[in-house]
Amino acid sequence: MDADSEQKNGTIPAAPTEICVENGEDIVKVSNMQVPNGIDHQKYLNGPDQIIPCDNYISCGPGEYVKIRMGSRGPAAEPPVSVPGLLNRIVARYPNDTALATKKDGKWHKITYKQYQDRIRTIAKGFLKLGLERFHSVCILGFNSEQWFIADLAAIHAGGYAAGIYTTNSAEACFHCLETSRANICAVQDKKQLDKILSIQSRLKHLKAIVQWEGPVDTSIPGVYSWEQVMEMGSKEPDTQLNNILKSISVNECCTLVYTSGTVGQPKAVMLSHDNLTWDAYTISERVRDLRPTYDCLVSFLPLSHVAAQVVDIYTTLTNAVTVYFAQPDALKGTLVETLKEVRPTRFLAVPRVWEKMHEKIMAVGASSGSMKRYIATWAKDKGTQYHLARINGQDGTTCGYKMAKSLVFSKVRDNLGLDRCTTFVTAAAPLSPDIKKFFMSLDIPIMDAFGMSEAAGAHSLSIYPKFKLDSSGEILDGTETKFDGSTSINGPGEIFMRGRHVFMGYLNDEEKTRATVDDEGWLHSGDVGRLDSNNLLYITGRIKELLITAGGENIAPVLIEQTVQSELLHVGYAVLIGDKRKFLSILLTLKAKVNGNGDALDELDNETRKWVANLGSKATTISEIIRTKDPLVHKAIEEGIARANKHAISNAQKIQKFAILPADFSLNSGELGPTLKIKRNVVYEKYKDIIEGFYKE
Repeated sequence: MDADSEQKNGTIPAAPTEICVENGEDIVKVSNMQVPNGIDHQKYLNGPDQIIPCDNYISCGPGEYVKIRMGSRGPAAEPPVSVPGLLNRIVARYPNDTALATKKDGKWHKITYKQYQDRIRTIAKGFLKLGLERFHSVCILGFNSEQWFIADLAAIHAGGYAAGIYTTNSAEACFHCLETSRANICAVQDKKQLDKILSIQSRLKHLKAIVQWEGPVDTSIPGVYSWEQVMEMGSKEPDTQLNNILKSISVNECCTLVYTSGTVGQPKAVMLSHDNLTWDAYTISERVRDLRPTYDCLVSFLPLSHVAAQVVDIYTTLTNAVTVYFAQPDALKGTLVETLKEVRPTRFLAVPRVWEKMHEKIMAVGASSGSMKRYIATWAKDKGTQYHLARINGQDGTTCGYKMAKSLVFSKVRDNLGLDRCTTFVTAAAPLSPDIKKFFMSLDIPIMDAFGMSEAAGAHSLSIYPKFKLDSSGEILDGTETKFDGSTSINGPGEIFMRGRHVFMGYLNDEEKTRATVDDEGWLHSGDVGRLDSNNLLYITGRIKELLITAGGENIAPVLIEQTVQSELLHVGYAVLIGDKRKFLSILLTLKAKVNGNGDALDELDNETRKWVANLGSKATTISEIIRTKDPLVHKAIEEGIARANKHAISNAQKIQKFAILPADFSLNSGELGPTLKIKRNVVYEKYKDIIEGFYKE
């Protein structure tokens, strides 16, 4: 296959050529990642954008380096830059523009890029004073905040690793992250998180300090410091040690650890280099293209322990001088839209569950509207759908009807969501139903898909309007390579293999699992099955680990069937398909329930589900009542919905034969959902194994 055809099919030749690496004001040419003859080696090693010569593309040990997979042209040939080097670049260009904004006492408090860098350096010096060693970690445990960002980047500046921990982790789960990353310091948000770490402190042989950034801090506890104490400590330290460490930093060394979800076994520490993160942020920016420094802004609310939030909220914003506003800690419990209405972000990334909640809210408002408003909304959605389908097909699509619908309906919907200024809407981390995407598209909110994984530093594909399809997972990013294992066609279908500068270094101290994930040619095995179309759009058709292989030998991807059921039964919260090694398919369903202030799903049905149940003629108001009485009206409605979903099945083996209503909706606290609100299938299988076995009793 020639280079032009590879470019067309989303692949870039990977042979390294002579490249340029910025080194202060000098440009040092590095051929095949080696320091050439005639170059002053010591001058070249005057970081932070140096490259340590190395022949390995994977590495699992602390303090090791990897070879950067440079391309000969396009984004793959972009000169590498370290995290401190990227910050230097942006501060030089936009020193007095707003970097971060935090709401305190009803007011937004902002810091500039220069202040941002100053605080990072001060905290970095404080971390060094507290004993942070080279290639040891600073673990960060708390909700998105200015302190989270600064602790992360300070750890990197000080030559350590930044490692986020999910706030929902138990003390034992925290112990695993802290111990395997050899954490010298743990930064925690508040007393709740502090208590977790104190309960395991005596077992953490590398831990030297715990830093709390919010609320009263009991500094009488040995090893516990307030954020202000560390700032004061750092401000008194000279710059010498920090500057010397910065000179030693290489773009091809690890700077960040991202822990996998741990759905199978203990979470693995994904080692991401400076180049992994800064290059993926760069190529995302190249795809978006119209990012406007100092004008664009976004709201940070997705867990920063997840790679998607890190690469977007920390690195893509830093690459483009985009202002970050921090949402409130209870954003996912109901306050997000209020923050969005205040900030009016120009870019918005959310996980599917957030889009689904917005969909539910809009549907509820529509259901309570008068007949005339409902008629106008239906008419407007038709105009919106026609317009965007025309744009997708390369046509203008603008009509008087669309303009009128935009003025009468679409603008109001956007205003109510706080998205009136937003030009990029993205969903990531899990599949979003095409029906939900079509609904938002009809309201003039075209949601773009992104696909990636922790091991790919975030994104491998991303669509930008109007080059997208409702059932696609985005267009392959330029400068990356894609192929499909087990397929005779270069465009699949088959397991998606990825290669490029975004592919991780390895799993920390786990060479066996690293080599099972990345082959000798540098291809990252995603575990997802997919294909490419002629427009370089990626389609995910299933996940190998999630595939159900029935007793009859048929391979079934559960997500599409689950989404079909949910589209037929709008008041079903979650659907989990069962059928691996079974004679037929069955499904577990939850009904949408109210949630308390702690995020726990309650027994009481939510308002819209309660209305639906009442319209069926049932008097039930709780899930337990429906289960206890085997409510015939609710069960009949669900049976009819599943029958409608079964009409979409491509074979009899893919039809659902039995269902069960579970006693509670899923939540983070009850364990069925991960931090990005994806279903933890193994947890569900174990928790409801008796119900599952009941499906298959003769």
